Amino acid sequence: MSTFGSPANTNPNKSYEVVQPPSDGVSSLSFSPKANHLIATSWDNQVRCWEIMQSGANFNSTPKAAIAHDNPVLCSAWKDDGTTVFSGGCDKQAKMWNLLSNQSMQVAAHDAPIKDMAWIPEMSLLVTGSWDKTLRYWDTRQPNPVHVQQLPERCYALSVRYPLMVVGTADRNLIIFNLQTPQNEFKRIVSPLKFQTRCIAAFPDQQGFLVGSIEGRVGVHHLDDGQQNKNFTFKCHREGNEIYSVNSLNFHPVHGTFATAGSDGAFNFWDKDSKQRLKAMTRCSQPIPCGTFNSDGSIYAYAVCYDWSKGAENHNPATAKTYIYLHQALESEVKGKPRLVTQTRK
Repeated sequence: MSTFGSPANTNPNKSYEVVQPPSDGVSSLSFSPKANHLIATSWDNQVRCWEIMQSGANFNSTPKAAIAHDNPVLCSAWKDDGTTVFSGGCDKQAKMWNLLSNQSMQVAAHDAPIKDMAWIPEMSLLVTGSWDKTLRYWDTRQPNPVHVQQLPERCYALSVRYPLMVVGTADRNLIIFNLQTPQNEFKRIVSPLKFQTRCIAAFPDQQGFLVGSIEGRVGVHHLDDGQQNKNFTFKCHREGNEIYSVNSLNFHPVHGTFATAGSDGAFNFWDKDSKQRLKAMTRCSQPIPCGTFNSDGSIYAYAVCYDWSKGAENHNPATAKTYIYLHQALESEVKGKPRLVTQTRK
């Protein structure tokens, strides 16, 4: 097994390498809902955009533009029309970047770094979640938030599938909102996972959500009280006694299966309905901090870079290069399969 920082293979799955990657770790990746335009936010304070061309298994990437924040950028979101990108981070503000005019402006502010965000087309509002223990909703034409929602603790992750929004905070709180009445909590539960929440993904059918933790485990949770017998957790991103964080959860836009990516350097595809792993990819030699599907699910993009999960002593500047890779998501890897039942009765 290669250790982080060794000059081992960062691309064992033979994915396409995006040109001109960030100079520091990648914090988020997001594809345009309208085209193969990829956004990456980074700890080097930059938000970058590439145009991705795909022909079967062949890819090409062209850097198109970039904007800068004053501090590391932690999250991003696209407007539903594909013209505009939102980004937020450690400078406690969110920016709106119009890619057509290449103009950016501040549209949101918090009292602490912004950790996650989402554009809500049905409300024409941007929601931002911060370590200042608030959610704030923004009409981008107005300087002040249209609503401030207090959270019990710092926001670590949020996911929206209107009208469902799920927010994960410190102390393992999971707060569920019905966005038709966003000023009221719909439900608050303690995470089914015993360790800190890292990522959340609302089900495409709005009936529940996935939650991933730093302890190599994912919880599958349904909202309906009558469906609680369908809830389960499973282990992933582990290697022997080594346990790694689950950093990213992304549903496939067509098949409703999902991808996990972790600090073990692996990404895997799963089917929650048949409770099985569809495809396990070979581990990269560095962690994967984030991943995302494009709008039709034919591409899975993921970043490979040191994420400081093993501290400064495992940071090797000589090998600490950042990579962004594109994986052709084949139907055989991401389409759900019925679980094969083995007959044990004689």
